[in-house]
Amino acid sequence: MSERDPLSAAIGLRLRAERHRRKLSLSQLAALTDDRLAKSRISNYEQGIRRMGLEESVMLARALGDVSPVYLLCLEDSDPLSSDEINLLARYRASDKRGRAMIDSVAESEADRSHGQRAQAA
Repeated sequence: MSERDPLSAAIGLRLRAERHRRKLSLSQLAALTDDRLAKSRISNYEQGIRRMGLEESVMLARALGDVSPVYLLCLEDSDPLSSDEINLLARYRASDKRGRAMIDSVAESEADRSHGQRAQAA
């Protein structure tokens, strides 16, 4: 990839911003990928020299904890998960099959209710 490639540069800036937000060094982020991504490779992504692929974006998103691979790849611009969203996700993951079904049901009902309220207001 060329250093002048605007998408690679945008992806790199986003990755660097997320790493800095967590106050992680390149070495620490590499360690969070179980060293499957070397710090030099992550640095190349951040500089826009090299563009990460899908697999790498998944590894980095997991390592960072509250961003999605599509966010890192600049395919969506929604902010990283809020602390409430992270807590809800952790509770969902800690639940058994029955608990997850209950959480899904409540979330679906709430989304339907909110959608109905917005439709009435319009």
